[in-house]
Amino acid sequence: MHAITIPKPGGPEALVWAAVPDPEPGPGEVLVEVRSSAVNRADLLQRQGHYPPPPGAPAYPGLECAGVVAAVGPEVTGWAVGDEVCALLAGGGYAERVAVPAGQLLPVPAGVDLVDAAALPEVACTVWSNVVQLARLAEGETLLVHGGGSGIGTFAIQLGVALGATVVVTARATKNERLRELGAAHTIDYAEQDFVEEVRRFTDGRGADVILDIMGAAYLPGNVAALATGGRLVVIGMQGGRKGELDLGMLLAKRASVHATALRSRPLAEKAEIVRGVREQVWPLVESGKVRPVVHARAKMAEAADAHRLVETSDHLGKVLLVR
Repeated sequence: MHAITIPKPGGPEALVWAAVPDPEPGPGEVLVEVRSSAVNRADLLQRQGHYPPPPGAPAYPGLECAGVVAAVGPEVTGWAVGDEVCALLAGGGYAERVAVPAGQLLPVPAGVDLVDAAALPEVACTVWSNVVQLARLAEGETLLVHGGGSGIGTFAIQLGVALGATVVVTARATKNERLRELGAAHTIDYAEQDFVEEVRRFTDGRGADVILDIMGAAYLPGNVAALATGGRLVVIGMQGGRKGELDLGMLLAKRASVHATALRSRPLAEKAEIVRGVREQVWPLVESGKVRPVVHARAKMAEAADAHRLVETSDHLGKVLLVR
């Protein structure tokens, strides 16, 4: 088969479409014939040599895919050759075939195109596990999402609204109209506006109950200041740095909490539990049309370098897909 390889870390030109050994499904695994994958920020970091795949994962980038079951390994039940699926991966999505733990497979939701389904697994599992399972977002609360125009952001807006929350986002001004169409109640131009002041103003001084943050250190003081009493900050990215100053006095006064999580490195059992929650609680919202994949562009998988260049500009809204 062929896959996108990284012979030497570097820029987008480091991605090489090359012949590689065919994967074989082991016990508890399913072999998927990949029709599409999606570009995530983690893929860019892996290409640059900063985010190696966890032990046992394929060396190729790609944290999600959609396709058709080509073979079923031993000890697998509930899946059959020919099933249309999408999957959460630890790596290997930029390839013609990938072996997937059966617990990380999801059926393609009714009403969603097979190719577009690749835009769902990583964002759905990330947002569900952090915003709902960990931060316990409840109806009537305010959710602040940083990076509202990203794949994570566009999904979080829709899921938050579907759960009865009021969603506030930070994004480039050029994206804000589209984000309001997705359901954001208030949009903040992070280049021109102070998000702490804007959140306080919009909530009449109360603050955000839950904050989903991709920036890390650069936004840490502001995020704590923007939290409501009893608020929950969840950090899932470090685009703004690794180390920041945490005002424990403010955190204590607000009886608030800070969590930091990653999805890729979690044990298989934890990933399977997250996937089950997504299938049971999120997929019905997708099938009803309340939550939909947002796809900005599609590129040929062999031309993944062009897709990486687009994502690096941050000019996209939603997901950029790689199609076989």
